[in-house]
Amino acid sequence: MPLHRLETTAGDFAPEPISDEEGRAMLRAVFNLFGKWAITDEEGAILLDLPIRTYRRWKAGQPGRLDRDTKARLSNILGIHKALRILFTEPQRAYSWVKAPNGAFANQTALAVMLNGELTDLMRVRRYLDAERGGW
Repeated sequence: MPLHRLETTAGDFAPEPISDEEGRAMLRAVFNLFGKWAITDEEGAILLDLPIRTYRRWKAGQPGRLDRDTKARLSNILGIHKALRILFTEPQRAYSWVKAPNGAFANQTALAVMLNGELTDLMRVRRYLDAERGGW
């Protein structure tokens, strides 16, 4: 039987943007997660980079247009949650981790890092957790 050459070069990666429907589902999940993390409305508004009135309106079930930055924030927050659920078998330990001092963040909590308000702050926490879990 003759050998056949296999094509092994990777094609160009072109990620699909997050749809508005997916974004709204992510938003609902993040609001539920914020409840588990015991996040205040003021903290949630900072994490999502929204005015407090807009945050409360969205939380009440009247979300507006989700822009690219908001979708990226939602994605990173859910990535943090996923990593924590992989690292901790007990859900409550995963939920309380965000408010526990951490040497990797100069003994600040992950929440304190994220509350600096930049998308890169959320990404920093997510990258740390992905590295801890051996990100795949």
